[in-house]
Amino acid sequence: MTAASRNPSHHCPVRTPSRAGHGRRARKGDSIYTVRKLLRRNKEHLTGEQRELLKAELAYMGTYGKQIYAAWQAKELLRDLLALAVSRSHVTPDRSAVSAARHRFLAHVADHAHLPELVTLAETVEQWWDGIETYLTTGITNAAPEGNNRLIKLEAGNAFGFRNRANQRLRSRCATTRRSRREAHPH
Repeated sequence: MTAASRNPSHHCPVRTPSRAGHGRRARKGDSIYTVRKLLRRNKEHLTGEQRELLKAELAYMGTYGKQIYAAWQAKELLRDLLALAVSRSHVTPDRSAVSAARHRFLAHVADHAHLPELVTLAETVEQWWDGIETYLTTGITNAAPEGNNRLIKLEAGNAFGFRNRANQRLRSRCATTRRSRREAHPH
């Protein structure tokens, strides 16, 4: 049983219309199968021909194709908003540019409010807006502590729990040092 079938609020924007339209996962020869890899790519990495193929195949699918295309556009609008971050552009973004990008994203979602996936995405963005705005204007994130927390939980799982606090502290510190992270995940 998949997560989507267990939890009705968790829908994959591509898989849901494919199952609804065909009663099964997409196969070679289906329109969605033709463009599945294009949907994973960013708009700046698509050629004009690929964009036209994407639009044509999704338009051919009818309602489901329009829903998928709307979800892809929302992803691109959210990427446009996040691209304004000071850490990517090395320039502090103008508040009006951030506001305009946010408005474009939310307006697109409002135009497609019949899609629960987009509404959920917009609600999540709104819920976390303070943190997103801080990231956009300062480039500061909580990625490092979150990564350390993940490593600590992974270490706890590997040890099947800890017998005492001192051992837990020591193993957690060892797991989150730079040297041990390099050895665990060499690039």
